[in-house]
Amino acid sequence: MIKPHGSDELNPLLVTDAAENQKLQDEAKGLKSLTISSAAAGNAVMLGGGYFNPLTGYMNKADILSVAKDMKTSSGLFWPTPVVNMVQDAGDIKAGDRIALKDPNVDGNPVIAVMDVEAVEELSGDEMVEVAEKIYGTADTEHPGVEAFLTAGNVAISGPIKVLNYSYFSTDFGDTYKTAVEIRDEIAKRGWNKVVAFQTRNPMHRAHEELCHMAMKRLEAEVLVIHMLLGKLKKGDIPADVRDDAIRKMVDLYFPENSAMVTGYGFDMLYAGPREAVLHAVFRQNMGATHLIVGRDHAGVGDYYSDFGAQEIFDEVPAGALELEIFAADHTAYSKKLDKVVMMREAPDHKKEDFVLLSGTKVREMLGNGEAPPKEFSRPEVAQILMDYYQGLES
Repeated sequence: MIKPHGSDELNPLLVTDAAENQKLQDEAKGLKSLTISSAAAGNAVMLGGGYFNPLTGYMNKADILSVAKDMKTSSGLFWPTPVVNMVQDAGDIKAGDRIALKDPNVDGNPVIAVMDVEAVEELSGDEMVEVAEKIYGTADTEHPGVEAFLTAGNVAISGPIKVLNYSYFSTDFGDTYKTAVEIRDEIAKRGWNKVVAFQTRNPMHRAHEELCHMAMKRLEAEVLVIHMLLGKLKKGDIPADVRDDAIRKMVDLYFPENSAMVTGYGFDMLYAGPREAVLHAVFRQNMGATHLIVGRDHAGVGDYYSDFGAQEIFDEVPAGALELEIFAADHTAYSKKLDKVVMMREAPDHKKEDFVLLSGTKVREMLGNGEAPPKEFSRPEVAQILMDYYQGLES
C-alpha cells in the first residue's frame, strides 16, 4: 500500500484515548483560550484526521515563508501551502504557553485542540502579500482565498497541537465525513492496490462522472474515492449537504456496486489553483490513494489560473517527493457526433458546436427556473435534486 507523505506510518493528531481526551478537555478550562479562524479550525481537523501527515501543528514564520517560496519547510519537507493559525492580535499569548483553541464554527465555541505555543511572530504587510502571491498567484482581494488569508490577521501562532474533535464535520456529515485513517483502513481491508481519488466542491455532472469512469478504466483501478470538500465555500457555491445528496444519487444509479466510495473531508476551500492541487495530492496520498484526477482549472476560481496550470505545477514537484501520481485530464464534454462524453483533446475533428457545452451561469439559471439541463450534460435524477435546491432559494 502507498506510504503516507513524509513518514512510514500515518500519525493523526486526534487524541483517541477517551480518558486522555477528557483530561485535556478538563485542563483546557484553566488555560488561556483563543477562538481561531474557520481556516485554522479546518487545519486542526485535517491534522487530527491524518490528512496533513507528517505535520505536528501550525507552521512558524520561517516555514510559512519557505513553503510559499519553495514548496518545502525550513527542514526540507515537501509541502505546497502553509498550514497556519493566523490572528489579528495574540493578546498575552506568548512562546511557552499552553493554550486552548476554540472552534468558531460550533455553537458555544467548544475547544477543538490544545496547543503548545512555540512562537508568536508577526508577518509584515509585504510578507503577507508575498505569501499570497506565491500561494494564490495574486494578491487581489477579489480572490476569495486571498481575501480570507489577508483578513485573518498577520500574527502567526505556531506549535504542536493535540486535537480533541472533528468540529461539526463528524456530526453534520456522519455518513460522508471520513478521516484519512478511516479511508486508508478501508483500502487496506479491501486489499485495493490502485485507488483513484476525485476531488470536488461541486455536484458532479455527466462529464465528471464519465471522467471518473475513464480514469478507472485507463488506470485499471479497483475503486474510485469521490472525496468532497465539506467546509466553507465562496458565496454561490452549492452547500455540502445538497452536493452530497446529488453525488450519492449519481453513484447509486450510474456506478457498479462497490466501485465508488462517497466520502468527504473537513477543510475550507482555498481556491488556490495549482498550489491547492498539489495539496490535494499530498493528503490523498495520506488517505491511501495512488492516483488523483487533475482536470482543467483544478481548484481554481474566476480567471486567475491557466486552464492546465494545476497539471503543469507537478513538473515542479521534486523527484521522489510524492508517491501518488496524477491522472491529467482534459476538459470533458458530450460529443453529439460520437454520442458519448469524451476528452475534447481526443476529438480533434470536432468543432465547438459538436459538443454540448453550458456555462455554470446558464446551468444555474436553468435549474432556478425549474428547467433540467440536457440529459447529455446532467443526469435527470441529479438535476432534480439541484432544481429543488435552487427553487427553494427563491421561495
